[in-house]
Amino acid sequence: MKKFFTILICKLLRFVGKLIGKGSSMPGQVALKLCPDILKRVELPRYIIAITGSNGKTSTVEMIAHILTQNGKTVAWNREGSNQIEGVTTMVLSNATLSGKVKADILLIESDERYAKKTFSYIEPTDYVITNLYRDQLTRNGHPEFVFDAIADSIHDGTRLILNADDPLVSVFGNGRENVVWFGADELSSDEKELHSVYNDGAYCPLCKAPMDYSTHHYNHIGHYACTSCGYRRHDTGYTVTAVDLREGWLELDGKYRISLALKSLYNIYNILAAYTVARLVGIDGQAIADDMNDYVLKNGRVIQFRLGTRKGTLLTSKHENSISYDHSIRVACACEQGADVLIIVDAVSRKYFTSDVSWLWDIDFEMLNNENIHEIVLAGAYVNDLAARFSYTGIPQEKIKLYEDIPEAVDYLNSGRNEYIYTITCFSDKEKFLSKVEEV
Repeated sequence: MKKFFTILICKLLRFVGKLIGKGSSMPGQVALKLCPDILKRVELPRYIIAITGSNGKTSTVEMIAHILTQNGKTVAWNREGSNQIEGVTTMVLSNATLSGKVKADILLIESDERYAKKTFSYIEPTDYVITNLYRDQLTRNGHPEFVFDAIADSIHDGTRLILNADDPLVSVFGNGRENVVWFGADELSSDEKELHSVYNDGAYCPLCKAPMDYSTHHYNHIGHYACTSCGYRRHDTGYTVTAVDLREGWLELDGKYRISLALKSLYNIYNILAAYTVARLVGIDGQAIADDMNDYVLKNGRVIQFRLGTRKGTLLTSKHENSISYDHSIRVACACEQGADVLIIVDAVSRKYFTSDVSWLWDIDFEMLNNENIHEIVLAGAYVNDLAARFSYTGIPQEKIKLYEDIPEAVDYLNSGRNEYIYTITCFSDKEKFLSKVEEV
């Protein structure tokens, strides 16, 4: 009766929450108070696939769910991105019968990397995807090695790990384990032999701390690496990006499946590769996956097309306090060969931790915007002066940079007499402040 009552209350609260537009964490929070081990009491599907990492979790989960449902699988997943235990509990119980059986072929769980241990103390994934480890939200996460320890505590012995072989920080999770699947990219035409980013978290071996040698960098510390001392090195991959042309907008998987890209970004390519790997392991045909992912546009609001007067543009939603996320948005803007203006908004720093820490701005490679494809740069929001201080070190001519503390004033400026394409780069917290001033298309 306790299980029945808890599931019923969760379903009712979720129904009411949808009606009034509230989030998906509260029903799970109440359910866990009523029955702390409710996740142990439900009957779960054969496949329980978990995804965690610093970046790309929500997009990867959406892509996996899309592929699987297109190929006849029923999938229960946290489509709203509520990825701590309360949100996961809401999702699981909302997809369960009152007797406690989850009605799906596959349970697909996006988990916050810091709190995965708590979620997976109740649920043992059959498969566990770890996408990457980056500098992320310094206030709560500190250093990537701290996040590594948090994820390590969430891994069960019987779980198959699906790991990004190109990330030396992630690959350590596979040390000494047999049940590991590796995905990654071959050397690509867009690679660099020397790293030019603002920082390098792959400079030293995560095992012995000796210098690391890279034969190629895809971006930042993601690439082909080998320790100069202990022999730790990139693993061979079972599922592979074999070619990429970001200018033309396509990638090739395993030497035979070509996918057209709606978003021409290496960041997006790794999300597609992780989704492809999971779908192949579940038994989906490679060509079917490629067909499903051709020109796929994310539904999670990370990328939004808009119109401002006669001008067209794209909003790229980046993750605040996460320099890698911003770097990739900037790369997309810089690849615009017809020329573009860029609007960068920092009006809020964190949705949880009100420290006004802006140190992460100095890790973003804003120097990339010193590019002939970028015409004007508009900086806006409450932290415009912090942005201006960072930009003063980029070498970008000052006359190309406009400053507006008021976001509507920045939008009005962009709507007054210019014709270039616009890329707006901001975070989840600030994007509606911009979207309320433009027309989504």
